[in-house]
Amino acid sequence: FVGSLNMGAGQFCTNPGLVIAVKGEALDAFVASAGEAVKGAAAQTMLTPGIHEAYTQGVDGLVASSHAREVARGPAGDGPNACQVGLFVASAEDFLTDEALQAEVFGATSLVVECADQAEVKRVAEHLEGQLTATLQMDDGDLEAARGLLPVLERRAGRVMANGWPTGVEVCHAMVHGGPYPATSDSRTTSVGSAAIHRFLRPVCYQNLPQGLLPEALRDGNPAGVSRLVDGKREA
Repeated sequence: FVGSLNMGAGQFCTNPGLVIAVKGEALDAFVASAGEAVKGAAAQTMLTPGIHEAYTQGVDGLVASSHAREVARGPAGDGPNACQVGLFVASAEDFLTDEALQAEVFGATSLVVECADQAEVKRVAEHLEGQLTATLQMDDGDLEAARGLLPVLERRAGRVMANGWPTGVEVCHAMVHGGPYPATSDSRTTSVGSAAIHRFLRPVCYQNLPQGLLPEALRDGNPAGVSRLVDGKREA
């Protein structure tokens, strides 16, 4: 968790900035273990002074909030624009009513949201804005709870995964690196994976142009030998 959180100074846009879980001994153990890992996580340099300043302001807002409890901070770092890792905890009730807690902190700080039960987990998930990713940390005993939560996550995130950390993005045909607004401006597209080709292309219609002016791939007889659609039918 902390390795994913602090990867690239937390500037991977899929870093786990929110952890939503049912409070109890298991969550207490996770928070304590994660806190120790945070204390040993070295600060890394952020890309620009502006990004670092925005990160500092976001963390300062959590520190100043009466609804968030600081669990741990990493070493501050000596160089410019150093991103100090942080971990905070808040109750679901406070998270749902305090918009400041819902604001993204772009960098290596995460907020753990403690929920009373699975119903409150679902309520928090329903309250989220569009996300790039959502991850289910689960085993076979959690299948029913996950089944009830999945329709909510499908509407909130572009990529839903289980038992991993979301910074593991593979460039492949199946990858979706996008999501409902405001995660992306157009949830039909992705910026990673082969489907990203469509995001960065602009279609042009050639109407009634002579063969000599058409791109080779569009000319009669298919001289380029490309796979294409002609009148809606696939032509090899």
